[in-house]
Amino acid sequence: MTKELEKRFKEVGDQSEKENPLVIAKFFSPVGGATWFASEYDPQTNICYGYVKDLVPSPNGIYDEFGYFSITELESVTLPFGLKIERDIHFDEITFDELIKPKIHKRESELKDIKENKDQKQDLER
Repeated sequence: MTKELEKRFKEVGDQSEKENPLVIAKFFSPVGGATWFASEYDPQTNICYGYVKDLVPSPNGIYDEFGYFSITELESVTLPFGLKIERDIHFDEITFDELIKPKIHKRESELKDIKENKDQKQDLER
């Protein structure tokens, strides 16, 4: 966590009442599917609030969810080959809607393709 990033979190402030919060920072595992998108940060506790995406299902079946995560814990993780959780230094602030929109459009496109393939198959069978 850089001083500049801490300053930006302070400028944006509490977003708990916002329907479409601004995502300020992105942290990720370079060897796995976990990604943490931070929309708030408390420098006293070193805790962020944001959206966590994981490609590996958790025991409760949740892949993606809002919640709190500790920067201290992320910094303490040692991954294979001695790698660490990293902050994406090229990440530009986006809204939460912008973050999830590609996923929604991808799913809509997949469903459309499935329907078209099913219709083509039915046409061939006639």
